[in-house]
Amino acid sequence: MTTQTPTTAPAGAEPVGRLPLSALLALATAVFITSLTETLPAGLLPQLSADLHVSESATGQTVTVYAIGTALTAIPLTAATAGWSRKRLLQTAVAGFTAANTVTALSSHYPLTMVARFVAGVAAGLAWALLAGYARRLAPPQLQGRALAIAMAGIPLALSLGVPAGTFLGTALGWRTAFLTMTALSVVLVGWIAAAVPDFPGQRRGIRAPMLRSLTVPGVGPVLFVTLVYVLAHTILYAYIATLLDDLGQGGATDLVLLVFGAACLVSIWVVGACIGRRLRALTVLSVLLIAAGAALFAVPADRPALVYAAATLWGLGWGGVPTLLQTAVGNAGGDQADGAQAMLVTLWNVAMAGGGVAGGVLLDTLGAVSLPRSLLLLLVPVLATPQLYRRDPSPSSA
Repeated sequence: MTTQTPTTAPAGAEPVGRLPLSALLALATAVFITSLTETLPAGLLPQLSADLHVSESATGQTVTVYAIGTALTAIPLTAATAGWSRKRLLQTAVAGFTAANTVTALSSHYPLTMVARFVAGVAAGLAWALLAGYARRLAPPQLQGRALAIAMAGIPLALSLGVPAGTFLGTALGWRTAFLTMTALSVVLVGWIAAAVPDFPGQRRGIRAPMLRSLTVPGVGPVLFVTLVYVLAHTILYAYIATLLDDLGQGGATDLVLLVFGAACLVSIWVVGACIGRRLRALTVLSVLLIAAGAALFAVPADRPALVYAAATLWGLGWGGVPTLLQTAVGNAGGDQADGAQAMLVTLWNVAMAGGGVAGGVLLDTLGAVSLPRSLLLLLVPVLATPQLYRRDPSPSSA
């Protein structure tokens, strides 16, 4: 994958050799809010269900409708806002989370809650299509991969720490408190962005290209295919990990297993950030192999805690850097069409998440929990078979 990169850092970015940590941590917080807003209901289903007077399965659709909102709107909204300044657009997306989480916290009506969750998904579509490119533009060319890794650290933090913390807070003080805490964090983030994040202009009207044109750029299609299948495989397992652990005799240790998974994810992000400049494809192949090894251990039907924790560790080491790897790959491949390619990736990512939840449920009901890691293994075969994963990494001058 190659793309043209400037020889000097753009206006607003840090000088060569330095990273704007405050700005990147603000972006990481935005990623954290995006990820936690999506997954927080999963840990609070009983409380939400009781207050909204619907079944837990119906309450679970608050996660689905969020993904649908993102999938349906990421491409058209990214195209419609292409001319907006990047800072203004980011603050608008965070404001969307503020409004959506506030309404969710105050609502006692299921239809209103679903509308709020859809709006949160729309805000996520804007944010996800923007954040990867923003992080890369903040850094000098040789540090763009590391900058993206820092920004994407919000994902494993949300999954490994945010969801358990939100669940604990919701259980202790009520689920509404958990969502209002998200609102407060979003308000703080808007001010943080205003103070610490440099602005970049949007695209001039005369040079904008149709969003779907990115599909014609060589290299973009294979990355999007890998994204769709890879995230589908991961979600089939992650969405039902508690059920699988219960089947393996470790149901009481779900929080600890996820903590191990999250810690391994953080290690993965650090390694990817340090090596992605020269080892993009090698790291991608390694991530697939690590996740495959973890899934293979999860597929062993035995009540052995050591195997479970080893599986979670391998899974986390493989998965933590995947968002950074895929977004870097599609950004490199997209070149001048990188924003459109990122919007396509965001859309397919959320389609895969929704599909993984449905497919995992069908597998669970028909073949049992052990079919989940086995299905993940099967889906990783076409990922590894994608030829672009095995091409040599570009030199730093062309990466």
